[in-house]
Amino acid sequence: MSDPTVSDPSAASARFSPLHEQHVALGASFTDFAGWQMPVRYTSDLAEHHAVRTAAGLFDISHMAEIAVIGEAAGAFLDEALAGRLSELAVGRAKYSLILDERGGIIDDLIVYRITDHEFLVVANASNRDAVVAALEARTAEHGVAIDDRTDATALIAVQGPAARAVLEATPQFLAPELDDLKYYAWTTGTFTGPEGESSVEILVARTGYTGEDGFELYLGVAHAAALWRALLAAGEPLGLQPCGLAARDTLRLEAGMPLYGHELGTSIQPVQAGLGRVVVTSKESFVGKAAVEAGPGEDARVLVGLTAEGRRAARAGYPVMSGEEVVGEVTSGALSPTLGHPIAMALVHPAHAEPGTTLDLDVRGSRIPATVVPLPFYTKEARP
Repeated sequence: MSDPTVSDPSAASARFSPLHEQHVALGASFTDFAGWQMPVRYTSDLAEHHAVRTAAGLFDISHMAEIAVIGEAAGAFLDEALAGRLSELAVGRAKYSLILDERGGIIDDLIVYRITDHEFLVVANASNRDAVVAALEARTAEHGVAIDDRTDATALIAVQGPAARAVLEATPQFLAPELDDLKYYAWTTGTFTGPEGESSVEILVARTGYTGEDGFELYLGVAHAAALWRALLAAGEPLGLQPCGLAARDTLRLEAGMPLYGHELGTSIQPVQAGLGRVVVTSKESFVGKAAVEAGPGEDARVLVGLTAEGRRAARAGYPVMSGEEVVGEVTSGALSPTLGHPIAMALVHPAHAEPGTTLDLDVRGSRIPATVVPLPFYTKEARP
């Protein structure tokens, strides 16, 4: 999310993470995100961002939606319902995918885990939980699969950064025997034993992430989430682990060139415009949105680019992108990059102005800031100094 605003965590209509009391105890400031009161920061945005780039950060992302798809035809169903080919996904692996509408617009971007031959776990954005569940349920005809929304029973904790694995290995109550061999976009089973000899609880341990760093996502029942959070913090503190809020998560994903729904993605945007054409398997016989995707969004449809500028003034979402006196695009996300030290932005621009090296202007509250089109991402861990 961009420019999160601090709000009152006691709002009557708000939803709360199972870790909410932990965040309050740590002095977090909160923001409303898709109806959830989530920590936006604990100390400072910069400190939390740098912790992830140099050591490790601990994130509560329990607002994400977890939706199980169950049945003998689950793989074939997802091939039809989503843009990717999920039936070929091996048990123990994960895949990034998209769920489209009939016009080829993006309802949401997803991570899909294959749990067994006949069960998949679809992880959707918090703001799109209802839309994804509704779309999946509407597409179940003749497939004989069950859709089980497990969001309210599931907590999700992410450990991200170069020391993420060391943090997990240093947590005495946590055990994941196959962690050494866990590949990127794969998952394994771990266990966590709570305080005072409580019985062990099973955890799905995934190696994915949304920061551009190595890291792990831990899925478990809500009843054990607080104990796991405290255990990770205690074990990780000597390794530089810090709790991190959504503000740091946003600048981290922006540096890594990762799209955010409602900014770079939406129902008015086709995958090819967002640089996600590779995610769509058009060789499949059919899937929802196929005809529209094959027809394309049109020659003049704006496409996603990266932009870098000098100085300290950063363009924000909604700011115009100019070529001379012509508006040729709009910023979708922007910030002063904490890692790189200069302004960066993603923007949807007319394809005639999308070539890397093209010079454009960002209209920052009436001031023209020269910017250059660059390939995404802005940052990779391989290029870390």
